[in-house]
Amino acid sequence: MTRTGANLISVVVVAAVVFMPRAERALGQAEITLYARLSQTSDAVQAESAFRRVYEEGQRALGENRLADAERAFRRVLAMDPQNAGAYANLGVIAMRRKQWAIALRNLEQSGRLAPGVPGVRLNIGLTYYAQGEYKAASSAFESVIRDDPASAQAHYLLGMCYFFRGLYAGTVEQFEPLWNAQSHNLGYLYVLAVAADETGRHETETRAARQLFEVGENSPVLHLLIGKADLHRFKDDEALDELKQAAHTNPRLPFVHFYLGIAYRRHSQFGEAKAEFLEDLKIDPQVAYTYDELGAVCDYLQQTNEAETYYKKAIQINPRLASAFYGLAKLLIRRGMYEEALRALEKAQGLDPGSASVHYLKAQALKGLGRLDDAQNELATVSRMQKTVRDDLERQVSGAELPNPDLEEH
Repeated sequence: MTRTGANLISVVVVAAVVFMPRAERALGQAEITLYARLSQTSDAVQAESAFRRVYEEGQRALGENRLADAERAFRRVLAMDPQNAGAYANLGVIAMRRKQWAIALRNLEQSGRLAPGVPGVRLNIGLTYYAQGEYKAASSAFESVIRDDPASAQAHYLLGMCYFFRGLYAGTVEQFEPLWNAQSHNLGYLYVLAVAADETGRHETETRAARQLFEVGENSPVLHLLIGKADLHRFKDDEALDELKQAAHTNPRLPFVHFYLGIAYRRHSQFGEAKAEFLEDLKIDPQVAYTYDELGAVCDYLQQTNEAETYYKKAIQINPRLASAFYGLAKLLIRRGMYEEALRALEKAQGLDPGSASVHYLKAQALKGLGRLDDAQNELATVSRMQKTVRDDLERQVSGAELPNPDLEEH
């Protein structure tokens, strides 16, 4: 730090309660102060007092969620001390609460450069990546936190979730098992642990988690929702439909119950019923990008292409990092002969999922439609080099074979 006589770092971390149902989302917004360091010298007492007063004003405003006031205060801090890591960290938190992820990351990374020994800054960097679905980058941040602070339960939990979303189920089990005493009454934790253990052949752990899930769930609608999700994960679609219907009958306002009913109906090729369920889900929460993405897909199947385009674009508006929405939109545009627009959507999808062979395959179709035959051949050659079937993750998502997890990812 360059400021003489003042060195105040206060890192406020946005605590993530990953498995809170949407009805309890406010509980996930609690903040905890991980670090507060203050060192002073005897000179410039008046200046130091003014500096500290402004900093505390910012902390107070942030604690009361007065984000504009907090931002003004911390920018004043930086005017007095351009190298103050705490001010950058808190500006990062302000941007996180506003969901301005690029701004958040820029401020948090600057804070991390100035105070590399504060794990809380890296935890927030991980949360910023996590919120955008960038689970590989988030994993690296959480792994770094754990190296410096092995007792951080939050970092272990979030790292386990990142591994789960990446299909690294053994890593999920490794991170989750030590959290049993603290989390064994958390239905979401039990669900993820049971699924991950099943995927890795850890049958003793799977049985333990499943039994606890049934005991804690007590035949509740949430329990039936989670059982239905587990059945969908195993492609037991008939059983899933029964469980999800029971959950919806008992509590028709249960967050995401209509979403997963829509998935189940879609897998049964009952696209009209699927559409109706997704629309019901929007009545509960109209800001879930995955729901609009699914509506785009079912409307496309129903040949309601104008509606499908509208829903895909709404999904992208809410979550500009949802690759499957760009991919689904591009498929629709190619069928309409709108190759330039399709190519732009595919460039976005490729940037978000560079390992997708299906994106390259669709790009070849769009380029062929534009008469760019050499470029189209290059894309097909890329597909061959990747040595993957064209129906990879993005195609599986758009076709309904890949089970999304908006109830886990959104929180």
